[in-house]
Amino acid sequence: MAVRREDAFTKVPEVTLVFWIIKIAATTLGETGGDTVTMTLNWGYLVGTLLFAAVLAVLVACQIVARGFRPFLYWATIVASTTFGTTMADFADRSLGIGYSGGSSLLLACLLVTLGVWYLVEGSISVETVATARIEAFYWTAITFSQTLGTALGDWMADTTGLGYGGGALVFGAVLAALYFRTHTSRILLFWVAFILTRPLGATVGDFLDKPLHQGGMALSRPLASAVIAAFIVVCLAVLPQRAGRHPGGVAAVS
Repeated sequence: MAVRREDAFTKVPEVTLVFWIIKIAATTLGETGGDTVTMTLNWGYLVGTLLFAAVLAVLVACQIVARGFRPFLYWATIVASTTFGTTMADFADRSLGIGYSGGSSLLLACLLVTLGVWYLVEGSISVETVATARIEAFYWTAITFSQTLGTALGDWMADTTGLGYGGGALVFGAVLAALYFRTHTSRILLFWVAFILTRPLGATVGDFLDKPLHQGGMALSRPLASAVIAAFIVVCLAVLPQRAGRHPGGVAAVS
């Protein structure tokens, strides 16, 4: 009895501790990188959004046509999605004038529609099924809306409630811990909630890197902070083990 392993692996990494470490670092890079273009270089939110949307579209296309999981390509696409999310959320909140609550509500609706259509078409929204071009299209659309929603929620929590990014990150972390340890929430749903709520952690780290010394930060410029985080991600990818997730229906026994 032979085992056929065609399409046995997905094109996304296993969701492990390493995944979340790199993910939070990627969201930090998205925060500092997006702010570098829109604020430090003063290109504005609209130009920054259009620029990163184009980069994201190219990387998603490369990811879809790639044969198998490619760690550097995958995480470059994640960074592009979070950078686009940063500039898009800022554009919606500030330039369009709909505010943090309005932007968060709109993005939440977009994410729910994406996940709902994905479920109706494929019967699952699990990342373990990301092995075809159509599912990848749903996946990257949901990832992008999740990143953008996480940015908007983080800004809303930091500014509207007065807790700041650090306080907001603690609140979101407590919510995640409660969901994971105290409830029987679906692990698939919990993944998407975690993907959204870990986004403000990146903003907190970015805030720490570029805050002045007298405010407890490291006083790094946004470009330098971006370079430091990018180097950290590259080291993680080179040193920490990471492998493709296993598609539950991808292995079939044949005689």
